[in-house]
Amino acid sequence: MRHRGPLVLLLSLAAGCWSSPAPQFELNTEGHDPASLPMAKRKAVQETLTRLFGTPDAPSLPAGTPLDLTLHRIGAGPAGADAAGNQWGLFRRHCAGCHGVSGDGAGPAAAALDPYPRDFRDGVFKFTSTAGGAKPLRADLLRTLRQGVHGTAMPSFQKLTDRQLEALVACVQYLAIRGETELYVIQQVVDDDAPLPLDASEVIDAIVSPTVRSWKEAGAARIVAPQPVPTATPGTRSASIARGRTLFNSSAAQCAKCHGSAGDGHGQQTELYDRWNQRKVGATPEESRRLASRFRLPVERLHARDFTLGAFRGGDRPIDQYWRIDAGIKGTPMPASGPAAGSPGALKPNQIWDLVHFVRSLKGAGDGAMH
Repeated sequence: MRHRGPLVLLLSLAAGCWSSPAPQFELNTEGHDPASLPMAKRKAVQETLTRLFGTPDAPSLPAGTPLDLTLHRIGAGPAGADAAGNQWGLFRRHCAGCHGVSGDGAGPAAAALDPYPRDFRDGVFKFTSTAGGAKPLRADLLRTLRQGVHGTAMPSFQKLTDRQLEALVACVQYLAIRGETELYVIQQVVDDDAPLPLDASEVIDAIVSPTVRSWKEAGAARIVAPQPVPTATPGTRSASIARGRTLFNSSAAQCAKCHGSAGDGHGQQTELYDRWNQRKVGATPEESRRLASRFRLPVERLHARDFTLGAFRGGDRPIDQYWRIDAGIKGTPMPASGPAAGSPGALKPNQIWDLVHFVRSLKGAGDGAMH
């Protein structure tokens, strides 16, 4: 009888009585006064999203969503593997520790990281080869997974198979589409005081379908860079770098304002925040403290890139820097300089290439391969 207690405990553990509950998507209350989301409204939002997108362990998709649910389920759900070594639950295994199960950028490790992991829920991604406010291409997301983001905690997942990487991209797209839907639904119940319960078909028409369409149409906004200005000889290269230096410090490009005239990241503009942190900054210190209580992570300031280090977060190839200047870094103060719908852009393609050559010269990097 003396061993009954430990024996019962072991049997209980074996039966799963002590297993943790299945994870749930965290409701996106970021920035909201808790009083604006009473229990009835919270429940309505969660029920609507579950009806459309399922749960972390049992994801589903609204009709017409162009995601391969079979592929997505390799990435989603609990981590596991079979005897043949086929893995599933890849997002939980590789990504959730930083990005969170909900894709909110607030996983267990997030608070210790600078910059914070990306919050996928508003569908904005920094490093894309698409102009304007267009979504990234699948190739953009795959490139980030393969190469990682230099100078951050985002590692390279180059060792994963192509199918595994595609599964992770499907997870990210799913979390982004679900996240934008969630933002819309919360706006409906909080700001517009929509009647409850919400009509799921109306939500699909109002936000899911347009968001899905924006992912489908991203290819139309792909930036096609022309061949760079000639730099085959020392003279032509020096001339391009000189033009780039002049542009870098000009009012047209305005690079020096943040990056400093020497490109070392010490510009006059130091109060820099991305869109995920700007909302946490109030007009006064008191307002900032009040806002802080409505966000899971403290405010984090951006640091302009120091080009003298020769490392670029969006990729090390010249074409990667071309895209950063042309498209900007979405969600940050780094503006787009290339043309977009209805705008000729601040810089012409040959000027962008001159800037690329100048920035790369700050560390003496070679041109490398364009593509």
